[in-house]
Formats: sequence, C-alpha cells, structure tokens
Amino acid sequence: MRPRGATWDADTAVEQLYAAHWRQLVRLSMLLVRDVGTAEEVVQDSFVALHSRWSRLRDPEKALAYLRQIVVNRSRSALRHRSVVAKHAPLPEVTSSADEAALAHGQRDVVLEALRQLPERQREVVALRYYLDLSEADIAATLGISRGAVKSHSSRGLAALRLSLGSLMEDPS
Repeated sequence: MRPRGATWDADTAVEQLYAAHWRQLVRLSMLLVRDVGTAEEVVQDSFVALHSRWSRLRDPEKALAYLRQIVVNRSRSALRHRSVVAKHAPLPEVTSSADEAALAHGQRDVVLEALRQLPERQREVVALRYYLDLSEADIAATLGISRGAVKSHSSRGLAALRLSLGSLMEDPS
C-alpha cells in the first residue's frame, strides 16, 4: 500500500486505509451487529480511534489488522450496549401478517438468522473467514486468539450452520 521505507503520518495512513477498506469493514461490522447504521458508526469511530492512536502504533504495517481488531471490539461493545438497552425497553405489541412472514423467510434472511444463532466468537470467526476471506493467522491476530482456537471456532460454527440451515431449509412454513 505504501512504498518501502516511506513513513506514513496519521492523516495519510487513515485516508488511504479508509479509501481501500471502509466498505469491507462496514460489511464485517454489519455481520456482527446486524444493523447498517450501527455498523457504519462503529467503523467510523474505529478510524477515528486509529488516527488518535497512530503515534503509539508499534508497526504501521499492521495497521489494517489493528483496525479490524478495533472494529470487532467496537462491534462487541455495540452489541453489549444494545442488550442492556433491550433489557430496559418496554415490550412492543406483537403483530404479524402472512405477507411479513413470507418476506421474512427469504434465503438471505435464513442464512443471516442461522449466523445470528452462533455464539459470538464462532460468528466472528466465520464472518472473518468466509466473508472477508482472511487467513487463520489474520483471524487469530484480529481476535487476539490462537490459530488453533480459530480452527476450533470455525469448525464448530460451520457444523452448527450446517445443522441449522439444514433444518430451516426443510421447514416449509
């Protein structure tokens, strides 16, 4: 991304990383927080955090991995915040129609729902591996876990998805 031996200042680095990776990072966060607006906010805040910590970054070559880690951590925080708010929110009135049920049963919704049912770490590993196509080493660095843990979470997550999607796809209702 930058010439060998050249140094980046925070403004240039963040600008180039933003131009090259913003959309991909929003998609990653979207898979974790399940809301486009929240995902965009998480990613924007992550770029601001990277900029403010740029001088403390030991290896600027690993800025993208560090940025991914910030996005994942901030996505987790957004989910925790959402669960606290949900605990204290009044319950909405439940209404449904046949049309809404039919629309909600699309293939994309089925896959996203199955992904939502995975434990947090499995969902993160599966999203990083199969959505961003990261290697086991990159996922381990992003999440701060070992490569063995990445393999384990990936295997368990995929097995759970196969089981869940198999039963959801057979359910005609």
